[in-house]
Amino acid sequence: MKISTKGRYALRLMLDLATNDKYGYTPVKEISLRQDISDKYLEQIISRLSKAGLVISARGAQGGYKLAKAPEACTVGEILRVLEGDLAPVACAAAGQTGCCPRADDCVTTEVWRRIGEAVNSVVDNITLADLVKWQEEKCCCK
Repeated sequence: MKISTKGRYALRLMLDLATNDKYGYTPVKEISLRQDISDKYLEQIISRLSKAGLVISARGAQGGYKLAKAPEACTVGEILRVLEGDLAPVACAAAGQTGCCPRADDCVTTEVWRRIGEAVNSVVDNITLADLVKWQEEKCCCK
């Protein structure tokens, strides 16, 4: 399984918002400069995050974006699924998938894919933005 550029950038964008949350709304231009990501590309990503209810926006001179909920309440899994969809390694292991393959009833390898999917979901659903902020602070302090 590979996470796309949009998924990776979404995580960086959300971490940036979590890190700068105390300053209120953050303009995309500022995030773009800090993260070295095109503001046009960030706009595409933030639009999807906004529609998913993970960020809120404000217009005007003091406008920009901020997290819709506390960093402790937002998981990496939530963010990635907005951009990536289901994180299952193969289609037949995706949640709610039935009849995707004529061999599904007899195929024992589906158990492997199901377990991999469960492991991935367990990791991303148990890491919050607050965890990432903490890890970032620890990493930056050691330099």
